[in-house]
Order: sequence, then C-alpha cells, then structure tokens
Amino acid sequence: MNAWEPIAAGRTAPEAPFEVRRANGERPPPTPLVFASPHSGRSYPDDMMAAAALDALSIRRSEDAFVDELIAAGPAHGAALICATLARAYIDVNREAFELDPAMFADELPDFARSRTARVAAGLGAIARVVSEGQEIYARKLTFEEARRRIEGVHAPYHAALARLLGEAHAAHGYAVLIDWHSMPAAAAKACGRGGPCDMVLGDRFGASCSGIVTQKVERELVARGYRVARNAPYAGGYTTEHYGRPTRRTHALQIEINRGLYLNEGTLEPTRNFRRLQKDLSEVIAALGAADWSGLR
Repeated sequence: MNAWEPIAAGRTAPEAPFEVRRANGERPPPTPLVFASPHSGRSYPDDMMAAAALDALSIRRSEDAFVDELIAAGPAHGAALICATLARAYIDVNREAFELDPAMFADELPDFARSRTARVAAGLGAIARVVSEGQEIYARKLTFEEARRRIEGVHAPYHAALARLLGEAHAAHGYAVLIDWHSMPAAAAKACGRGGPCDMVLGDRFGASCSGIVTQKVERELVARGYRVARNAPYAGGYTTEHYGRPTRRTHALQIEINRGLYLNEGTLEPTRNFRRLQKDLSEVIAALGAADWSGLR
C-alpha cells in the first residue's frame, strides 16, 4: 500500500487494533522513550460504516492524518512506538474507556458509562458523535453492546500494550517518558496566542504530567528548527497524558499537537510538498531526544 493511501472505509477491522515497533527490536529498551500515535488509524470497520450517515472522506477529517508516518523514525533512535490502526471515530483511545454520550444510544447505559465531561458534550467522547463542523457521524443510534465490543476489542488492548511499553522502559531506566503525538486543525493553531498561528503545542497539563525537563528539551529542539511552539493552549493534554503522567512515580507524559497546515491539505487529506521537510525535521528532533541525557528524571 502507498504510504498515503488510507485503509479502505468498510474493510473488516485488522486483527490487531494497533501496531508496536520496538527500538531495533531490543529488550530491554535502549532509551526511556515511548511514542504513541493514537489518532492516525485509517481503518474503518464494516460495522461502523454500515451505521454511518457520512461518506468516508467526511469521517476521515477527524484523523490525525499521517502522524504515524511523521514520527516513524522513533524506533531507529531508541523509542518504542505504538500506533493505533483503527480510526479514532470508531473508538478514541485518547479518552476514558466508558466516556460515552447517552444520547447516542438506543438503550440505557450503565451508570459508570453515563459521562458528563466537556468532551462528551462536544460530541467527542470515546465513540465520537460528530466530526468536523459538527456533522453527525451516525444515521441511527448505537447500542451499548456495540460500544462494549469496541472498548474491549480496541481500547483495552491498546492501553494494555502502552502500559507494558512504559513498564519496560521504567524497569530498564528507572523512569519512562511518553510522548503522545497528535495533529490539530490549522484553524485551532490560530488560537495559540497573540503572535500568530503556532506550529506545535506542547501539552503537559500545566506541569502536572511531566517534569519541566521533558517539556523544555522538546521545545528547545523544535524551536532550534524554526518552529513556533506554544504550551497548553489550546491543548493541555488528553486522557493519555493525564492517565499516565505521574512525575512523582517517574513516569512522564507529554502531548504534542502538530499544525496540519504544515504538511496536509485539509480539504483532500493529501500531504503537501512540505510533508517531507517536516518529517525530516521531526526525525532530527527524535534523534536528539533519543541521544539526550534523561538522568535528571531519576
């Protein structure tokens, strides 16, 4: 398959809901770095598309398109990498598992699944109700059994694998550094501050999810390559950053949002001519992080 070709909407879900690439296949891991790309999955299973009101391209606009390709150099520089293969619109692994919108379901949800979070209110719970511009994804209400299958078949194994990678890094080095990679619409990047649109947003939950050493190292490498970096606005970090970021236990988590305008035609979802330049720059950043001395995190 061409690197740019999405997995066909309506194809049966792949056997594995994620792919793990270890650093040179090594155990123990050579660095404390674990990279995750939770929203770049391009597989849209049959059960989702059969219930959908939108065409495949419209739903695909919710993807963090090609982020997995942008950070593919991770394992070559010592970082374990986990990438979701199923679309975030099918099940969003950067949400709490049962962060569900009761209005989307034909049957009554259990009390533990009746979420009232801001993300659910916006239609962006673990199973999204809408994509860009508020378009409703589904032509009918779902059942809780459908949600349960997605959670147990995708969300749970993804997080089990991610936790295992972090545990391996922590056991080998005494600490682990998770970088959760995302992309943001160019329109959202305009909200970074007064100096114009930003290129990257680093989300450390205002210092709660990782040591300042991590945020500063990443920011320094990006700025050195000419990128305009903001912190925590408009994105401070999602479920993954909040759930795994425990600096007092020496597990650090940082979210990075990349402005899609740097590399993507957001209308056609095709990479622009700038894609390769961004990929090269990020590969250099990744190489610097892989070679960095992280011992200050002990």
